[in-house]
Amino acid sequence: MATQEANNKITLSKATILKQNGMVILPLQEYKRLCEDAAIMTYHLKGKEAEKLDCLVKDGMDEYKAGKTIKADSLDEALKIYERKKSNKH
Repeated sequence: MATQEANNKITLSKATILKQNGMVILPLQEYKRLCEDAAIMTYHLKGKEAEKLDCLVKDGMDEYKAGKTIKADSLDEALKIYERKKSNKH
C-alpha cells in the first residue's frame, strides 16, 4: 500500500508516457512471474497445420456464438458430455 511520505514520490512526464505508449506499475513478484511466463516457447504454425487450426478456432467461435458450447468443470467432464451428445444424435 502506498505511503504518504513526500520524499517517496515518482514523477513521470506526460511526454515520456506518450512516447512509451503508456506505463505499467506493478509489484516486483508479479513482474518476475510475467517474465517467467514470457520465457515459455511460442509456436507459430504455417501451411496446412495453421489452416486446420484456424478452421477449428473459427468453428469453435461459431458454436460459442450459437450457444452450442459445453459447460463443464473439467476437460474430462466436457469430453464425456460431448460423447453423450454425439451418441444421442446417431
